[in-house]
Amino acid sequence: MRGRATVVLLVLLSACVTVNIYFPAAAVQRAADEIVKETWGGPSGKTEQIQPQSLLRFAPGGTLSLGLVREAYAQEADINVSNPAIRGLRESIKRRSGAIKPYMDKGNAGINQDGMLVVRSSEGLSLKDRAEVQQLIEAENRDRQALYAEIAKANNIPPDAVPKIKGIFAKSWIDQAQSGWWVQDSQGNWKRK
Repeated sequence: MRGRATVVLLVLLSACVTVNIYFPAAAVQRAADEIVKETWGGPSGKTEQIQPQSLLRFAPGGTLSLGLVREAYAQEADINVSNPAIRGLRESIKRRSGAIKPYMDKGNAGINQDGMLVVRSSEGLSLKDRAEVQQLIEAENRDRQALYAEIAKANNIPPDAVPKIKGIFAKSWIDQAQSGWWVQDSQGNWKRK
């Protein structure tokens, strides 16, 4: 009797299926590269392949596996980056880029480590230009934040994963920055690209 109960328990345990929800990092990276290139007209090239990352954190060996059931992974799907809200934000960012680029070229504006624009220097700018660059940067950063939130919403990605989306986009903004633009590295140091 006890032996049967053990066998039944082992069969039940081995039949359990755990479903992990993966953050679509590779799909977000492809979308980020596409959107940034569309906006800045940055360099094209190979993007680093990123492996799916679980949103659920488990300690290694934290699950029981008897070897009877193998892990299953969902196919990496493309994400939706073309709903009306996202298209509007992409267009707004693209339209604004022509006005921002001269400030990037002169070093007045730069891309910080979070992929957001900042005023680096007001040297050589009139009061009118200082106000304009500040307004452009504020509008740009607002649209970028809204874009990341909309991408998450459109793809049923939890809101607490928006910082991951922002981080992936930050890498694309920095990688595709034009030569001569100021970018901030992960230690907070500024350098010309």
